[in-house]
Amino acid sequence: MTVVRSVAGSAVWDGPPHVAPRGTLIVVPGRGEHPGLYRRFGERLSADAYQVRVLSDPTVDQCVTLAQLTALTSAEDAEPLPTVLVGSDSGALFAAGVVADGVVAVDGLVLAGLPVVNAPAAPAPELEIEDRTACPTHQRVLTRDEHFRPGALARALPQAWFESADLSRIAVPTLALHGDADSISPLSSARAQYLAVLSIRLFSIVGGRHDVLNDQTHRTVAATIVLFLERLRLGQNLPTIAQDERNLR
Repeated sequence: MTVVRSVAGSAVWDGPPHVAPRGTLIVVPGRGEHPGLYRRFGERLSADAYQVRVLSDPTVDQCVTLAQLTALTSAEDAEPLPTVLVGSDSGALFAAGVVADGVVAVDGLVLAGLPVVNAPAAPAPELEIEDRTACPTHQRVLTRDEHFRPGALARALPQAWFESADLSRIAVPTLALHGDADSISPLSSARAQYLAVLSIRLFSIVGGRHDVLNDQTHRTVAATIVLFLERLRLGQNLPTIAQDERNLR
């Protein structure tokens, strides 16, 4: 059984008490989101003994989010290793920027639905949930959640975030996940940005919309993240664990 608790505007999922933590995921949510919306993600990853800490939305107050992040990665109170920063939507842009700038030191990075510079016009608030996710369960969560902020995707992101998020300056192993049906940040535009990272694994999610962490294929996405984490635990070069024997012919 995993344990969830709230800590000063963030959410924390601890793994089963009888299992030693295998690492820590620090999640930066996207525009309009709050930590509680990552309950399903937190429960699934913490069940595999990875501690999950979800921060506040940096588009509301980036100083608060940065303070939360710094506290979790400080030498005195560092969480179990490896420590991996996960970002979705604007959270991915923010995460990429702080890693590229060396503001925080982490062992790996997961980017989901990374925003692009010349993005299409944001959907109308009444249509936004459909563009975020095709998962009926998560659609209901967003519809009923009083703290979710519809229309936030229309909020322009700071130009300084795009400038900081120069992915060519990121040296840590990076996993990128992006829906191939993402109308908010089209994969065709985002692909070149992702591939600027020297050590990257880029996976397109078939039929995936903008929020691939909470889309219909959330189980496959979570499993892909776990595989990345398990390899990262063995080293920065991500040693192979499962080998497809057909590739050895």
